[in-house]
Amino acid sequence: MAEKKTYCIKTETLARFAKALGHPARIAIMKFLAKQETCYFGDIHEELPIAQATVSQHLKELKDAGLIQGEIETPKVKYCIVRENWEYAKELFTEFFQTEICKDKDCCQ
Repeated sequence: MAEKKTYCIKTETLARFAKALGHPARIAIMKFLAKQETCYFGDIHEELPIAQATVSQHLKELKDAGLIQGEIETPKVKYCIVRENWEYAKELFTEFFQTEICKDKDCCQ
């Protein structure tokens, strides 16, 4: 039986971050949270043009990827960017986009 190939942890992490950021609403949420001086104690759905249930799903995706954290403090939920993972995502995306591509302009023709 052939040995199953696996991806390295950095590649899997980059893919997880990319998937979590793969929707305009999630990008908007991250931009909104990045502008906050402290954790946000409000209803993010008031800041976006989508329904509250939809915002909740997007927040869950970002939280599952480790990009944000949230704590319930009745009646609101507190949301913050996980700074360590924000910096790690920046590092991984930078490394990925600095990958040299074929310099021959005809290589993909």
